[in-house]
Amino acid sequence: MSFLPAIPEVLRQFFKRPATNLFPAKYLPSSVTKYLKSVQEGNAVINPPVETPPNFRGKILYDRDTCIGCKLCIRVCPANAIEFLPDTKKVRIFVTQCIFCSQCNDACPVDALHMSDEFLLADEDRYSENMIVE
Repeated sequence: MSFLPAIPEVLRQFFKRPATNLFPAKYLPSSVTKYLKSVQEGNAVINPPVETPPNFRGKILYDRDTCIGCKLCIRVCPANAIEFLPDTKKVRIFVTQCIFCSQCNDACPVDALHMSDEFLLADEDRYSENMIVE
């Protein structure tokens, strides 16, 4: 009977509170996409609010005015998620390709890139306005 030593641990885990967050909605919505859209519009509330830890690496933020077009972020991006736009000498970041490693932030000499605490990034179209940072 090799499972006997595991019984005390199973009982301990049974009476512990869950370590994960509850589902964002009180009841399962008929469409999660519509629910997230209503949250963005302010018609629904995520339950409970999910706190992000310090230095969380969420969706990347890009300050176009600060960017000098040096392309260092492109060179260090392991996911090839950043594209240089030669006509504007700025970059375009594809969030669906980004692995949120923050190497581009560390390499940027003018601090034009930052990681936000936004993590609700699901979308039906990988090229939607929400999935491309310019």
